[in-house]
Amino acid sequence: MTREVHIIGGGLAGCEAAWQIARAGRRAVLYEMRPDRQTPAHKTGALAELVCSNSLKSEQENTAPWLLKEELRRLGSLLIDVAARTRVPAGHALTVDRELFAAEITRMIEREPAIEIRHEEVTSLTGDHIWIVASGPLTSDALAQEIARITGSERLFFYDSISPIVDGDTVDGSIAFRASRYGKSLDGTDDYLNCPFSKEQYEAFVDAVLAANSVPAHIEQDQARYFEACLPIEEIARRGRDTLRFGPMKPMGLTDPRTGRRPYAVVQLRQENARAGGYNLVGFQNHMRFGEQARVLRMIPGLESAEFLRFGQVHRNTYINGPALLTPTLQLRASLNMNIFFAGQISGVEGYVESIATGLVAGRGAVAGDDVAAFPRQTAIGSLCAYVSGADPKNYQPANITFDLLPKLEPPPRDRKVRQTEVCRRALAALDQFLCAHV
Repeated sequence: MTREVHIIGGGLAGCEAAWQIARAGRRAVLYEMRPDRQTPAHKTGALAELVCSNSLKSEQENTAPWLLKEELRRLGSLLIDVAARTRVPAGHALTVDRELFAAEITRMIEREPAIEIRHEEVTSLTGDHIWIVASGPLTSDALAQEIARITGSERLFFYDSISPIVDGDTVDGSIAFRASRYGKSLDGTDDYLNCPFSKEQYEAFVDAVLAANSVPAHIEQDQARYFEACLPIEEIARRGRDTLRFGPMKPMGLTDPRTGRRPYAVVQLRQENARAGGYNLVGFQNHMRFGEQARVLRMIPGLESAEFLRFGQVHRNTYINGPALLTPTLQLRASLNMNIFFAGQISGVEGYVESIATGLVAGRGAVAGDDVAAFPRQTAIGSLCAYVSGADPKNYQPANITFDLLPKLEPPPRDRKVRQTEVCRRALAALDQFLCAHV
């Protein structure tokens, strides 16, 4: 008898995975503990409830978010289809009526005869089933303990501290300078871009940080519980005017080549190993609203015209160390348990569409058996899975889809729009070839 697939979590990833399994002619069992047991963030018992924004990001053609959605459309994604049918006006963004969106997903999943919904908590991952773990960032304590048992507790994180990432091509090289502190680096190169502050610039920046609007916490009990090693910059600044320049903005060991002197303060940018052209603002995790981050962080000398690939966050987030555990098809590696897939935020991605994409990958993989194949690296889906499974496990942070995750063009066109258009064309061509080979 053909084995059914058991999916934990009725969020975006779990629902997409269940739908893909049903479309492939297999039976899916979808576990959702709500409404019997709620999370601190959810308000209803509906499937695919959107707990934060109602935006699935840009639909502007030849952007990275558009590319990921276009790939999902070509793959028959249920959730992207429903998003289009429940869309509300929001310019270029694909923004939905969250109640209609969740209600329609719930209706379609409930009416699909190949999907059984069980409203109960799963606390054990036995070897008898094929499992897809899509339990989200608020995974229950009991299931988290089971995941830790299988994967090793040191590979499971319960707190997410994410620094902003900027596009390196948009950093002003006439202000930011390359250097390592005291000239020390692993290979003799200058590892960091450094954005130097004068005293006046620093004081204005601290004022802006302290006055910025913050994102309200969805999880009250976690609102003020920060690790000292990953304090938001706002919390550091509240401890005194000079705390930032003795913390993440310390200027020691650096000389500004424009003045020949040590800056009053400095922000260091570190290149992301797996994100070509992306630079991390070291130690700049924060909980400012994204619009506020764009305004305040552009006060950093050299970042006045910066484009941000990701904004900073500090929040509760249960996720695994994907590069240490997963294959590019989102399965646990053979040494652990090849019958277990991960999808959604617990797999180490950020964002609604990214969660949907990993749910689709896991759902297709769970029914493929020994024929499971990774998506092409040239595609947005393949690049997202390559990052989740292949980034540096020592400094792993969840990711949204951006162009810096995809392979660079060789040689790259100088014009940004031309470059991005070609990356999208290449991705969709690779996806078409993949689908022809894996119908």
